[in-house]
Amino acid sequence: MSNFFSDIFVSPGGPLKYYVDGAWKSSTSGKTVPIINPSTGKVAYEVQACTTAEVDQIFLAARAAQPQWSKTPLWRRVELLRRAAEILRENKEPIAECLVREVAKPYKDAIAEVERTADLIIYTAEEGSRHLSKGQMLLPDAFPGQTRNKLCLSSRVPHGIVLCIPPFNYPVNLAASKIAPALMAGNAVVLKPPTQGAVAGVHMLRCFSEAGFPPGLINLATGRGSEIGDYMTMHQEVDCVSFTGGDTGLGICRKLGMVPIQMELGGKDVCIVCEDADLDVAVKHILKGAFSYSGQRCTAVKAVLVQHKVADVLVERLAKGVKDLRVGSPEGRADVDIVPVVSASSADFIEQLSIDAANKGAEFVTGPFRREGNLIWPSLIDKVTTDMRLAWEEPFGPILPVIRISNPIEGVEHCNRNRLALQGCVFTQNLDQAIALSDAMRTGTVQINAAPARGPDHFPFQGFRDSGIGSQGVTNSLDLMTKVKSTVINLKQDTYTLG
Repeated sequence: MSNFFSDIFVSPGGPLKYYVDGAWKSSTSGKTVPIINPSTGKVAYEVQACTTAEVDQIFLAARAAQPQWSKTPLWRRVELLRRAAEILRENKEPIAECLVREVAKPYKDAIAEVERTADLIIYTAEEGSRHLSKGQMLLPDAFPGQTRNKLCLSSRVPHGIVLCIPPFNYPVNLAASKIAPALMAGNAVVLKPPTQGAVAGVHMLRCFSEAGFPPGLINLATGRGSEIGDYMTMHQEVDCVSFTGGDTGLGICRKLGMVPIQMELGGKDVCIVCEDADLDVAVKHILKGAFSYSGQRCTAVKAVLVQHKVADVLVERLAKGVKDLRVGSPEGRADVDIVPVVSASSADFIEQLSIDAANKGAEFVTGPFRREGNLIWPSLIDKVTTDMRLAWEEPFGPILPVIRISNPIEGVEHCNRNRLALQGCVFTQNLDQAIALSDAMRTGTVQINAAPARGPDHFPFQGFRDSGIGSQGVTNSLDLMTKVKSTVINLKQDTYTLG
């Protein structure tokens, strides 16, 4: 491990520290949380089990640092964020190695995540400078009965403290997608990384700590969500919450009251394949969309709904592609497609969905369900019906159900009946049909002739129903992490500007 990261360890190879008020510290609890390598089943790291008192200290530090930061010029915020991105890019290899060991991400994908994150931070800084420098002046006489005797000046101001909670599958990129707009908008940040993903999060924050931000502006608490998660989300000092994860977010939403929130909570992204679809394009995108990172993505293809006329051909071609996927551990920078899922409980859940489908008559086209520890071989499961759990639930793993439909409207209806509604996609060569189906699908985003995806990162990204609340994307996040402030100047007489 690079000497650059020596400060974040209690001792070489020992537990990692948490970060508060510009200092790396060990918890007074004397306890740590083991981080299990999904590929080996062995402890790879340990992180601090922070106490609620330490969480209080973190929020106090953030509160003290934020007022001065809100007065920092936009150009200076840009400089510091750019520096953080540069440091992150310079240290991409050790951070990628953490992602391999901690969440079993293939090395090339881990490197790509860090590089994308650096790009995202820089883009956020530059776009934030433009977006936040724009105020608005309103004149009163557009409203009936009013004359021009007032000037209303409005601008966007920070909330105060933003609590950022990213998920395990992109613990670097999805942390930065929250941290960067929060800082650019003038807020202080408290990061609570996922338990599995905390190590990469700590390494990423080390890059921010080196960039020159004031002490207390950026802080990090580690520990189990079951122990400090609720305490942090309900903390009286929280002014805004940005959360990416699962159903835990639903409970957070119900408790937060008047605190602004941004949530992305997963999806059951349907893929409708029409009988006129270009099957070469559909097969390519479905395979990548369903099985990249073993399907552990909120935007993974999680159900294919294909018209009967082309179903046999599509299934045959998908099956060939599935059988060509390389399965194994990403350890040692192995070039593999299917890696172990993040935990034994995740693997158990995927297996339960597969057993339910098999018991109810689904056809396992690529062979019977196969599992070794957390490693699950990819499965293409045909003739799935709506009485099967797999038709509705999000597996977050490398199993892909195929549901045969008579017409595209059946696919739309299936999409709209699910409580999850993050994204979907449609494959057709008829543009009019594509737009009509997209309009009818009640989901956050519909991709035409491509698999669901988050990004580019400045595109809006949102879920409907239980998939989320609020919209991400750089400018949307900047808006969520600020509020509108108005000043009204009352004049003694009407005034009209002359040209």
